[in-house]
Amino acid sequence: MQGRQKVALLDVKEKKIRKKEKEKELRRNNILKAARRLFFDRGFKAVTVDDIAEKAGVSKGSIYLCFESKEEIYAQILISDNIILNDIIKNFSLIEASASQLLKEFARIYVNYFLNDKELFRILMTFMMRPKEMQLTEEQTRELIRTTNDNIQVISRIIQKGIDSGEFTPLQDIRQTQNAIWGMLNGIIALYLFTGNPLKRMERIHNTVQNSMEVFIKGLKRPPIESFL
Repeated sequence: MQGRQKVALLDVKEKKIRKKEKEKELRRNNILKAARRLFFDRGFKAVTVDDIAEKAGVSKGSIYLCFESKEEIYAQILISDNIILNDIIKNFSLIEASASQLLKEFARIYVNYFLNDKELFRILMTFMMRPKEMQLTEEQTRELIRTTNDNIQVISRIIQKGIDSGEFTPLQDIRQTQNAIWGMLNGIIALYLFTGNPLKRMERIHNTVQNSMEVFIKGLKRPPIESFL
């Protein structure tokens, strides 16, 4: 009987621990959501921990139970979203399709990811263009760069697939081409995401991206054998 009571008590204790962990996770996600909105509306420097606490509907102390600083909140927003995107695209190069098709599909998914989350794109670009303003720790910066690179390197794997299949011409520096494509995608998104007719933004961005990808792919493709005869 005592053994059963002990098991029952342990079950109750474990349930309480799981409940507290779940509540903390919900509170943490609520804080990240509130901070994301504030960073988008006001910019990183103008937002305070008090602002985030008020927006999230929690005390300032609750913020520090989940995060050490505003900088950590900022970094976690980007890192978690980088990981989500990577889960979508990480095995892209293994799909049975031509490298040209995969590059176009990667571009479409990448663009849609940020069209569906404009706040994230602005936060990401702030970090990429003005990292010193963020005052992140070295560890936070390294993790941000690592998770961002994980996503960019999918482009290299697709290009390598095209080279291996004979679809693309061998390159001396795949990484340079990878970065050029990634920069092109971000540049087009930044150019149109917050300007012009909102109803036409998505169409304009996708059309411009697809046309630009066609130019890149044309440059990557191996010329037909006839052209050398």
